[in-house]
Amino acid sequence: MKYISTRGSSERIDSSEAIINGIAGDRGLYVPESIPNLPVGLEELKGMSYKEIAKMVLGAFFTDFSKEQIEYCVNSAYDDKFSKDDAVGFTKTKEAFFLELYHGKTAAFKDMALSILPFLLTESIKMQGSDKKICILTATSGDTGKAALEGFADVEGVDIIVFYPNNGVSTVQERQMITQQGDNTHVFAIEGNFDDAQTAVKDIFTDSEFAKEIGALGYKFSSANSINIGRLVPQVAYYVYSYAKLLSSGQIKAGDPINVVVPTGNFGNILAGYYAKNMGLPIAKLICASNENKVLTDFFETGVYHLDREFYLTSSPSMDILVSSNLERLLFNLSGNDGAQIKNLMKSLDENKRYEVSPEIKKGLSEFYAGFSNSEKGAQNIKELYDTEHYLMDTHTAVAYSVYKDYKKNTGDDTDTVIVSTASAYKFAESVAAAIGSLRGKDGFEDLKNLSKHTSTEIPCCLRDLDKRDVIHGDVIKVGEMRKAILNCLK
Repeated sequence: MKYISTRGSSERIDSSEAIINGIAGDRGLYVPESIPNLPVGLEELKGMSYKEIAKMVLGAFFTDFSKEQIEYCVNSAYDDKFSKDDAVGFTKTKEAFFLELYHGKTAAFKDMALSILPFLLTESIKMQGSDKKICILTATSGDTGKAALEGFADVEGVDIIVFYPNNGVSTVQERQMITQQGDNTHVFAIEGNFDDAQTAVKDIFTDSEFAKEIGALGYKFSSANSINIGRLVPQVAYYVYSYAKLLSSGQIKAGDPINVVVPTGNFGNILAGYYAKNMGLPIAKLICASNENKVLTDFFETGVYHLDREFYLTSSPSMDILVSSNLERLLFNLSGNDGAQIKNLMKSLDENKRYEVSPEIKKGLSEFYAGFSNSEKGAQNIKELYDTEHYLMDTHTAVAYSVYKDYKKNTGDDTDTVIVSTASAYKFAESVAAAIGSLRGKDGFEDLKNLSKHTSTEIPCCLRDLDKRDVIHGDVIKVGEMRKAILNCLK
C-alpha cells in the first residue's frame, strides 16, 4: 500500500514515511492509493477484542510494517492506560448505542489514536533510518493537545510543541495541558482561535526555509493532528469494533446496516467512519453533527464551503472550528482521486474563503446526513438523558445526540445507531453541571466535585486534583511569534 497526496504531487511513499512527514510537501494530506477491504468476513468479527480488530485494521493499511511491529504497537498502546478492559465502553440507551471513547489517560477520544501514534512513529523512524529528531507540531481545540502531550512525553528523540487558543478551551482542558510534565513537552496559548493556530502550523510545515533552520538544529517536523495518517487510521478500528459488539450481543446479524453519528470539528473522526464503510462495514448513513459553527452542515446541504461567517465560542469548544482539514481527504476520494481538482478547491479556500464542489463530488456527499445543534438544545438533552436513564454525556456528545434525535424525527429511520461519545462529561463539568442542575462551584474544578456528588459517579482519575498541580507552561503568544517559540524550544 502506497500513500499519495490529496493535491496531486507525483510522490508515492510507504506509510512509515507518510507518518514521519505528517503533511505532504505540496500541503496536501496523505491518503492510501485505495482503501483496503476488511481482511475477514463480517461474521468473523463476532467476539473479536479491540486489540485484535486494531491489529487487523492497521495491518491492512500499513503494509510496510511487519506483523510483529503492528502487534508491538497495538499491545503497547491499549494496555492499563485505559480503565476499560477492552479500551472502550459500549452502552445501550433507549434511543441508541453510545460508543464511549473516553476511558484513556486524558478522558477524551483522542487517546484512542494518540496512545498508539508514538509507537507507530518510533517504528517508522527505525524503518526509514532517519538520523534526525522529530519535532511534533500540533494545534489543538482542546483534546488533541493533552492526548498528544501524554503520548509523547519523554519519548526519546521527540519534542512536542502544542498551540491552543487562549480562552478557547475549557478550564479542565487548559489545566491538563499547562501542567503537563516531561522535558520534551512545550505548550503555548495563542491570541486567536483554533483555525488561526491550525493555519499557522500548516504554513510552518510547508515553509522550506524554516525547515532548513530546524534541520540545522537536528530536527524534522511531524504532526500529531488527524492530518497525520498515523493518527487517522487507528480511529477506523473503533467503528469496526462497534459492529462487532452489536453482532456479539445479537442486536444485529452480519450484513445488517447501522448508522453512525459523530460530533464533528476537524472531520477526522467521521472520516475514519467513512473509511470503515469503504472497507466493507455496513454503515448506511454517516451523520455529521455540528454545533453553532455549522460550516459542515451548510456544506453538505449546498456543496459550497464558505468561511465568511461569524465564529462562535460554544459549550462544545473542541468543535469550534471553521476549517475542517480532513474534509480534503473525503473530497479527494469522491473526486476519483483527482489531485488537481482538490488543489484548486483548496487554493480557492485560501484566496477567496470559499469553494464549490463539482456535481460528481456533490453526488457523493449523499452518503452523509448533516445537522447542527446549539448549546441550549444540547444542555436540554444532557438533562433529559440524565433524568430519564441516569446516563451522563458531555457537551460534544450532546450535540451528536441532539442531531440524531432531529434526524430520526425528520426521516423516521429506525436503523440501529451508534453515537460516538468523544469525551467524559467531567472534562466539561461547568456546562454539564449547569445542564443537570448540579450545584455550581466557583470554578470548573469545584464543578468536578459537585458533579460527582450530585450524580454519584466517579471523577476520572486523570482529572482529580488538577487544580493542585503546578503550572509548567504559562506563555501566551501571538500567532506571528510561533516560529520564534519553536526555535527557542529546540535550541
